[in-house]
Amino acid sequence: MNRTKTADADWAKRQEKSNLAILRLMVWISLTFGRAIGRLVLYGIAAYYVLFAAQARRASRDYLHLALDRWAEWSDGFRHVFSFASTIHDRIYLLNDRFDLFDIEVVGAEELHAAVDEKPGALLFGAHLGSFEVLRALGRQRAGLKVAMVMYEENARKINATLQAINPAAAQDIIPLGRMESMLNVRDKLEEGYLVGLLADRSLGDDAAVHCEFLGKMAPFPVGPWRMAAMLRRPVYFMTGLYLGGNRYRIHFEQLADFTDTPREERDAAVHQAIQRYADRLTHYCRVAPYNWFNFFDFWQQK
Repeated sequence: MNRTKTADADWAKRQEKSNLAILRLMVWISLTFGRAIGRLVLYGIAAYYVLFAAQARRASRDYLHLALDRWAEWSDGFRHVFSFASTIHDRIYLLNDRFDLFDIEVVGAEELHAAVDEKPGALLFGAHLGSFEVLRALGRQRAGLKVAMVMYEENARKINATLQAINPAAAQDIIPLGRMESMLNVRDKLEEGYLVGLLADRSLGDDAAVHCEFLGKMAPFPVGPWRMAAMLRRPVYFMTGLYLGGNRYRIHFEQLADFTDTPREERDAAVHQAIQRYADRLTHYCRVAPYNWFNFFDFWQQK
């Protein structure tokens, strides 16, 4: 448990700081010069991080060994970081509803649509895999479909400050975790018919975690999001927006669990089963699109 807390504190201090630094730089480049010029700059940014961010480079290499099932070359590390930088760059346009710039395919949305039509409101559990912002494309396809994002409060504060410079309206759809009223806010959004999404592959601080098999090794996954889903008695769908290169994305939806009728005494077992299924699907998509998983730290906490 202590190693889990140490690793969580480590990514909280390093990873999000790096993410936001890149994001702020790309906001300026993108809004000043446009997408085509901005993408040229990405090559320099990716090369810099591959050369000088040694700890992130090692974490990327260790992950890619597992996802690719072979030795990860320098070119693989560069492609990994470049994919990450590309999704951050595209975030600027997606948050401003510039979907005309992208070729976005949606797979598996029919079941989600049917469930939302029957009972509005569902939870979407993603990962730091590809782009979550492409989900807004689904809202464009279906008039009135609204999406809210749940994230830890400190990250929400930093992201909101950045989004204010991109699209102030986007910041209104972020629900911060870590407050007494957080679950009530999620419940209210669900009852208003929102799709409420969060990234369930990281925990923070004292969050409880369980170890599940992921890419052939045991790794910690947070329990909190799943307990919330069980208490709110809602269906949970896996969601990922894979970056396929250029201007192409593919959104996938799969149902992971449905806690609507789960008896209280069976919740713990149902939650643990759902977390392992989540880890299994994350494994699948990491193998389908290995350069899309953006956790540049020791996720397996090898010491």
